[in-house]
Amino acid sequence: MYKRIIRPLFFMLDPERVHHIATFLLKLSSTIGLRPLIRSLHQFQHPDLEREVFGIKFKNPVGLAAGFDKNAEMYKELSDFGFGFIEIGTLTPKPQPGNDKKRLFRLKKDQAIINRMGFNNKGVDVAIRKLKKKKNVLIGGNIGKNKVTPNEKAVDDYIYCFRALFDYVDYFVVNVSSPNTPGLRELQDKKPLSEILLALKEENEIIVKNDSQAPKPILLKIAPDLTDDQLMDIVDIVNETKIDGVIATNTTLSREGLASDKKIVEEAGGLSGKPLRERSTEVIRFLHQNSKGSFPIIGVGGIHSAEDALEKLEAGASLVQLWTGFIYEGPALIKKINKALLKR
Repeated sequence: MYKRIIRPLFFMLDPERVHHIATFLLKLSSTIGLRPLIRSLHQFQHPDLEREVFGIKFKNPVGLAAGFDKNAEMYKELSDFGFGFIEIGTLTPKPQPGNDKKRLFRLKKDQAIINRMGFNNKGVDVAIRKLKKKKNVLIGGNIGKNKVTPNEKAVDDYIYCFRALFDYVDYFVVNVSSPNTPGLRELQDKKPLSEILLALKEENEIIVKNDSQAPKPILLKIAPDLTDDQLMDIVDIVNETKIDGVIATNTTLSREGLASDKKIVEEAGGLSGKPLRERSTEVIRFLHQNSKGSFPIIGVGGIHSAEDALEKLEAGASLVQLWTGFIYEGPALIKKINKALLKR
């Protein structure tokens, strides 16, 4: 039904407008009592799908990547589709509108998306009001810096979001790899990145000591465009700072081998979807092999089928996330992946 009816209708409209329509429809499903029906159609549970990763028990290893539910507005409804976890954000301390529209583009021939959203969100404090109602949904908090914050003060923004979200999320993701905030990827360099991660580790310890709470896992989300030397730096940084894991990967700036209209291909922004699959898997395999499996990896990038998800898990990922594949393939993809995992 999704591919035959819903997707063709959605794809006739502007992508960002469709996202707002989807948000409205998901909220409506809750209002008119459709959530039990959606759960019965899409959820697939089995004890053998459960995974314990960085101290958290996941009911299955398939999550929704950050960017879909930026402001924690529909995580409960999205969980009805069978996701094992939902990642919200990227959230910043202050609200920001993001980059000018149009900023989201479909590459239908390539089953891909280009976005240059620019961390558009309502600010971390608005998200917290939504998260106070959280029930039985594992939530990751993806955090970033405001566009107006200079890189030398970026750590302050990450600490602000960390403190604010601590009581409401199950793990944190440090996003320094989006290509859509000027200068942000410079924070992936060894010195500034180590400073941010060590500051968050220290904040984690302070909160645990003062409030007698368990520490929250801290993950790093990296770009697929890093060189092997830069990836080795990432391995060193993760082991030296003792953070809990890596998410590989964010969107790419590469436009190699695309078949879509040249005008769309040349749009600025990060590319996600099928063209990213191979490179994302390469990064996962490189990190896993060169770290000797010393930290967990969440694999994301180009997962459009159960086989794509299995590929990433076999390359060394402990969990996987969807975003563009969820848009192109529809919510049935989560169940297909979990069934394939159980068969394996």
